[in-house]
Amino acid sequence: MPSIDAPKQTAELDQLEEAKALIRERRLRGAGGTPGGVGTFFLGLLCTVVGGYLVLNQVQVSSSFSFFGLWGWNRPAGFGLTMLPLLIGIGVLFFDGKSKLGWILSVGGLLTILAAVLMSLSIQWATTSLFNTLLMFGLLAGGMGLIARSLRAYPDTE
Repeated sequence: MPSIDAPKQTAELDQLEEAKALIRERRLRGAGGTPGGVGTFFLGLLCTVVGGYLVLNQVQVSSSFSFFGLWGWNRPAGFGLTMLPLLIGIGVLFFDGKSKLGWILSVGGLLTILAAVLMSLSIQWATTSLFNTLLMFGLLAGGMGLIARSLRAYPDTE
């Protein structure tokens, strides 16, 4: 009958516990710094990207920059007046590159032009079936839910 060496078994168990602790410490952290959830995160990211692409693909963007029929006119609005501060600012900067007035006019003119372009845009949802709409928004919502779930700590498998 084999004899049981208690001190030897205790030493081996201690070594085994130390090895487990080292493995636990070296384990890669998952999504959000929590253990596990990397696969869930990437699946959620994929669903979110596909759903977002499909939703954005259904939106049609058009421009309608006009005087909105002001005084019976229905012609495009003048764009030259919005460029005036930018052009004056550029001229001042060519004369003196350190001029605060030139920089203010240039940046203000660029922001005015950007605002005019953005305000002239209008968006419309393109006609699609109910199935496609549910699929698009379902993928988007499900993907965001999976991403949020992956950021929680997963229970230890031990």
